[in-house]
Amino acid sequence: MVIINYSILKNMENNFLPNEYKIPDNKGYMKFKDGENTFRALSSVITGYEYWNTNNKPVRSKDALRNIPEDIRIDASGNPTKVRHFWAFVVWNYDSESIQILEITQSTIQAAIKAMVDNKKWGSPLNYDITVTRTGEGFDTEYTVMPNPVSELSPEVKELYNSRVISLGALYEGKNPFEVSE
Repeated sequence: MVIINYSILKNMENNFLPNEYKIPDNKGYMKFKDGENTFRALSSVITGYEYWNTNNKPVRSKDALRNIPEDIRIDASGNPTKVRHFWAFVVWNYDSESIQILEITQSTIQAAIKAMVDNKKWGSPLNYDITVTRTGEGFDTEYTVMPNPVSELSPEVKELYNSRVISLGALYEGKNPFEVSE
């Protein structure tokens, strides 16, 4: 027989988890949620083309595809889904406080980041944080991209990133970049 002293439990309920505790995001990929999404690029970008196959898996290629793949997913109207140009790079996701891979297929976000890279006052996003704000849903989804002031990356994040092996090239082979060593 287990005896529970409810008065002790009531006094402990505020001490059960540390203040400000968040459940860690164990997913390796950053997805843009509604509202602000702030990240710091930790690696250079790889680019390519991506489609989703009939097994609901992404298929990526360094080069543009010349033909519609036989295994491309078909949409509700019976048409092949789009092959999209993508960027993928390693980021520090401030919201989840973790190193993740960010894949960007939205051309508006790509164009905004490229404009920052090409601007002599901003340059490489390895030197500053970027905030992407997502609003709307479905076809009405909009993104705004804002650079944050140039700043040093924290030594803790640098150390964590340097201690990991992440092979972005594994994406082209359908492998997990966090489980493949270069």
